[in-house]
Amino acid sequence: MAAPDLTTALPGQTILRVEAGAICGSDLPYFNGETCIHFDDEAPFAANVPGFPLHEVVGEVVASDDPELPVGTRAVGWATGFSALAEFTVTDSDSLLAIPDDLDSAHALTLQPLACVTETVHSLGPVDGLRVAVLGLGPFGLLFSHVLADAGAAEVIGVDRLDRSAIADDFGIDTCVHSSTGRWAGSLTDDERPDLVIEAIGHQTATLADAVEAVAENGRIFCFGVPDEPVYPLPMQDLFRKHATLTGGIVAERRRCLQFALGYQRRYPELQKQLVSHTFDFTEAQLAFELASRPASGRLKVQLIR
Repeated sequence: MAAPDLTTALPGQTILRVEAGAICGSDLPYFNGETCIHFDDEAPFAANVPGFPLHEVVGEVVASDDPELPVGTRAVGWATGFSALAEFTVTDSDSLLAIPDDLDSAHALTLQPLACVTETVHSLGPVDGLRVAVLGLGPFGLLFSHVLADAGAAEVIGVDRLDRSAIADDFGIDTCVHSSTGRWAGSLTDDERPDLVIEAIGHQTATLADAVEAVAENGRIFCFGVPDEPVYPLPMQDLFRKHATLTGGIVAERRRCLQFALGYQRRYPELQKQLVSHTFDFTEAQLAFELASRPASGRLKVQLIR
């Protein structure tokens, strides 16, 4: 793909020459043919957008009107058009953070998912002394476990159909449950119920109901896993009788969140190596997405590097 004309970057946007990208679970429905909600998508099989679908990105700034993103700077963040598989991508400038020179692109990639997690945990307020359950121990669930443990949770319980016990200690998981979320939730006694549940699976409706079943009286549930359906069935009687709170949301003020994530990663420089299991060249994107689409005990974060 030829370098885009600089006039294609509107005010408030930045053109990146893509150096690296990482596959997120929210990319996978689009890889499998789902309609993209972020722009008009009327193509028969997949969105007619070069570089689709990848949004976790690191690249060199080619053009920008943002004084914090001068030309030649490397930046990390969101490719807001989900087009980071292309050689160049145009994205919102405030979704990017300039990367320090001593941080290589592969390590910098982890800042984007980490920013989502650290911001969510910060929004929940103090978790000191709480029993916390994380449903789903994919890359995001593992990051949640790490950040919640660091924030002082009394017990971090991780639940997944895959056996993650071999890496539980790396991510601060005190109790690693190898089970479906429904079977686990149905097994709990009242004194075993978590005060806080992070639903980090998404893309289907069943696990949110499992979170409601599992949570303690006066407990809280954060719905982090991306919803694919516009309406979810909810066991409202249980939520109501437990006086529980259900919240969710996306990350705003992305640059600030990326900056905070950078500070967190500086404290835990080993986190990237623990989280990333596979690295591919961009020419192997099909293989990378196929691997990321198949849950497996040895497969964590999948990255693409030029």
